[in-house]
Amino acid sequence: MDKPELLSPAGDMERLRMALAYGADAVYLAGNTFGMRAFAGNFDRSELAQAVELAHGQGKRVHVTCNTLARNDEVAQLPEYLEYLDGIGVDAVIAAGVEVLRLCQRHAPHVQVHMSTQTGITNYEMVRVWHELGASRAILARELSLEEVAEICAKAPRGMEVEAFVHGAMCMSYSGRCLLSNYMTGRDAGRGACAQPCRYSYALVEQKRPGEYFPIVEEDGETFILNSRDLCMIDHVPALLAAGLHSLKIEGRAKSAYYTGMVTAAYRHAIDAAAQNLPLEAAWRDEVDKVSHRPYSTGFYFGQPGQQTDCARYLRDWQVLAVVTACDEAGNARLSLRNKFSAGDEIEVVGPGVAPFSLAASGMTDEAGLPLDQPRHPQMVFSMKLPRPVPALSVLRACRPNS
Repeated sequence: MDKPELLSPAGDMERLRMALAYGADAVYLAGNTFGMRAFAGNFDRSELAQAVELAHGQGKRVHVTCNTLARNDEVAQLPEYLEYLDGIGVDAVIAAGVEVLRLCQRHAPHVQVHMSTQTGITNYEMVRVWHELGASRAILARELSLEEVAEICAKAPRGMEVEAFVHGAMCMSYSGRCLLSNYMTGRDAGRGACAQPCRYSYALVEQKRPGEYFPIVEEDGETFILNSRDLCMIDHVPALLAAGLHSLKIEGRAKSAYYTGMVTAAYRHAIDAAAQNLPLEAAWRDEVDKVSHRPYSTGFYFGQPGQQTDCARYLRDWQVLAVVTACDEAGNARLSLRNKFSAGDEIEVVGPGVAPFSLAASGMTDEAGLPLDQPRHPQMVFSMKLPRPVPALSVLRACRPNS
């Protein structure tokens, strides 16, 4: 089977580097305006240019989000912004409005336009209309079955690409079009500032009994009545390829660099294995369970995804200890500390193209070359002897449930 593009999130420069190192074919990110993740790190103008240069230097693509609901004053700024994106060589703009599509055609003629999942693309006729208007890719609504996705791919016009989400957080509202956050907190989900009130625990208050709270529960005493599960299609990548998708998208621009790298690695290996009709190695399959996540489902691909109504907590069993910044052929690694650990601790190492392996921490020294029993300070630079060489951006981690 042909390999689809693996499209990973890049909330800032650190996450961009992780996505590229761990196997993304393309990244999607945002400038300081017009993006649907207002609280991700995002990129200023100079960083956008650096991101494009870095990705293109590795033969990868950069997609920039312009998918918020723009107001009059913001629309007035779009032409100049789009001209800048065109000038630095951005590959695609992700748009949620027909006005952004038209402005791209006028002011960024060398940039493709991908229509966002925010447009609620649920059938092949919508794909055809966007193609006729000049878009080059449709990003499908997340509420479709795999059968519907395959039919859309089969009936899409020649030259029109189809993209779908395969991993990450789900929204309790249709294609993310929700007013709850705006109503409760003044933070507008349509403008990238969702406070996720669907994750809250709710109670009922009768109008004439202020301050008297009555629990709202499911049948087993579960009170998080709006809380959704996370999407995970790692076990069904061959079916996604068979459906004819051009791009498999990972959600998570607000997630950690570790999350970006590990989930990207898992799907990179899954796509490569499926393209060769091979099973995915268990070590890479397990990576999606070693990042912070809510209980998984297969979304709407095979029916209703169900909810996680007993709590809104993340499953978080693994903790990042350090990130490798350099390593020589003898395994002498230079690292940057994230969480403290001690000599003798059982740890695990995973890296770009390096399957996880375990060891007992030893052979640590500080910057002066003095023996080190326990690196303690965040971002502290130290050295450690590893049993074999690993690439930069490899990660040291430990299983620490509820960390």
